[in-house]
Amino acid sequence: MSLPRPLHALTTAVVVVTAVLGPARLASAAPAQDLPSADQLKAALLTADDVGPGYTEAPASTESPGPSDNPTPVTGCDALSALVTMHTGQSSPATPHAETELDGPDDGNPMVTEALTAEDPGKLTTDLNTVTDAFKTCHTITFTAGDTDTVTFTVTPVTLGDRQDAPAVRLDGTLAGVQLNAFIGVERFGTVGMAFGYFQRQGADSQTASMQYRTAVAKVERTLGTTAGSTTPPTATPTQGLSV
Repeated sequence: MSLPRPLHALTTAVVVVTAVLGPARLASAAPAQDLPSADQLKAALLTADDVGPGYTEAPASTESPGPSDNPTPVTGCDALSALVTMHTGQSSPATPHAETELDGPDDGNPMVTEALTAEDPGKLTTDLNTVTDAFKTCHTITFTAGDTDTVTFTVTPVTLGDRQDAPAVRLDGTLAGVQLNAFIGVERFGTVGMAFGYFQRQGADSQTASMQYRTAVAKVERTLGTTAGSTTPPTATPTQGLSV
């Protein structure tokens, strides 16, 4: 997919969240049979039909990310920068993972991203705490996209959904005179972590971002049989199938 140029730096922001919730760090562990499968996580993701008319699903990447695949320098916030550099691994049976990118009707604008990762409850708690602390301590962050484009975003904690405790931030910046805005949130569903991103240019529509986030949360709850913020594992286990 070829993104509109001003969005290249902004979409890098979602890596901040998906990196720490990503599947790489347990790659050598034995598969956890009580975790939802990658197929179940995929079924719980948003689709173009869920988010509204004019959206299309971006083709799935066939390559696993590696350190050289995400060379975008990040400065200005050590906590978030550290999370970005963690994005170095591959999917593993021990940490089932699924993600999607939905491009809006205006040449890919706005854009919705969502990633779901299942992992050991204790590890997930640690990972979510890491993201929460990073969101709280970061006030600005600078991305360099390509050879010359640099954009500094202000980072503001917000509430995206119904849970006041669910970590979320708003990012605002400009690149080549173009207004860029993002809302990034994370949520827990027992043994599943969700990373959600809503990206837009020439606008800062918080109501639509919140609506899409709530839609994502509701679909995960319905599909996996759990509730947002719960530490109880989803009831839709691999042997039980899905309830959609």
